[in-house]
Amino acid sequence: MLDAVVVGAGPNGLTAAVELARRGFSVALFEAKGTVGGGARTEELTLPGFRHDPCSAAHPLAVSSPAFRGLPLERYGLEWLHPELPMAHPFTDGTAAVLSRSVGETAASFGPRDAGAYRRLVTPFLHRWDTLVRDFMSLPLTALPRDPVTLARFGLVGLPPSTWLARRFRGERARTLFAGLVAHVMAPLSGFATSAIGLVFALAAHTRGWPVARGGSQAISDALAGYLRELGGAVHTDYDVKRLDDLPPARAYVFDTSPTALARIAGFGDHYARYRYGPGVFKIDYALDGPVPWTAPEARRAGTVQIGADSAEIGAALRAASREKRAPDAPFLITVQPSVVDPTRAPDGKHVFWAYGHVPHGWDGDLTDAIERQLERFAPGFRDRVLARATAGPPELAARNANYIGGDIATGAVSGLQTLLRPKLSLFPYHTPHPAVFICSQATPPGPGVHGMPGHNAAKAVWRRLRQT
Repeated sequence: MLDAVVVGAGPNGLTAAVELARRGFSVALFEAKGTVGGGARTEELTLPGFRHDPCSAAHPLAVSSPAFRGLPLERYGLEWLHPELPMAHPFTDGTAAVLSRSVGETAASFGPRDAGAYRRLVTPFLHRWDTLVRDFMSLPLTALPRDPVTLARFGLVGLPPSTWLARRFRGERARTLFAGLVAHVMAPLSGFATSAIGLVFALAAHTRGWPVARGGSQAISDALAGYLRELGGAVHTDYDVKRLDDLPPARAYVFDTSPTALARIAGFGDHYARYRYGPGVFKIDYALDGPVPWTAPEARRAGTVQIGADSAEIGAALRAASREKRAPDAPFLITVQPSVVDPTRAPDGKHVFWAYGHVPHGWDGDLTDAIERQLERFAPGFRDRVLARATAGPPELAARNANYIGGDIATGAVSGLQTLLRPKLSLFPYHTPHPAVFICSQATPPGPGVHGMPGHNAAKAVWRRLRQT
């Protein structure tokens, strides 16, 4: 009998399997798709030689993750590449605010009225980042805080809505960039703990950067799988699990799946019936004949580029998708251009680029024209560079990754108490109604992103049980 079976080979399932195997437990991992990866894959979606990331591409939380930093993933081919600027937010006048590794450069891009306010906001946490991120991402009850004072101070700043934090700034440049940071998790700007979301992304940029993985996000998954195999773990692909009886006998079962799928497979009925899924996204992967012709020079040097004219436009786009249940006329866009720093992603002189905007849950329309109109506002002539495009709305995203129900790439709404307490209001979020069954997907704390911490935290709960039995 195996010690543990893990279902789902996304970053969290892989991390949970690795953590258990490192501690001497026998582990087998089962994945429905033909390759490992989940939200960290790389495929030729458009033309031969153009390597796209169907989901995540820039990885501020991965490079800062206590889980990943504790693993020798570089030995298995993972190499982080840092663009000159982690992120830029261009404006219609041809200028841009930036999120730089340098706090000074970032503050200066907001203008003199807000430079000091930004420095005062981030400086107290910069030198405590490694400890803070461990405390913040290890909650709840998986580890005692190493620096409870800094964590409490961060909570005082981060728990209120981002609209409150924005009052610290007098100008629109800082407010707009910060609104864009919050929108990365598709949360309304007025939501609970949205200040923390924006602040985490900003601190990550200043301390560890927003890198891409050389060759594509698949390198993260492949490194985790390679380490797991070396530890003696088995990886089975093309293995679709419909019920628990489909799996070999084990002392524990760990699911990197949505709560909905887990309830169906394990027979938990309506245990997760109150769990809410959020808005979807409409994503386009592009093969380009050259770099994106951004008007703002800073955007040409950035790995990630946020697109939204001002904080009001960003807020309206989020409300349209999440509350008004309609596609926004001027969508807020998150875009990533990996080939500005990684030439392996496209043929010589060519580029890969992706953009996505928020749409209602399960929306089946086409946002291509609205997305490209937005891009043309900040990069005139963009359409002339397009060699090919691959589009994916909520139905296609859900078909590609079963965890993305209704196109929700966060595997659950990041709003209200569910921002922190997911998938249920519980001090033991990785546990389920069955004592031998656990959940480790991004539907559990600390939530969405490629960082492995839900898997890391869930593995702690699993090995505590295994040592007791």
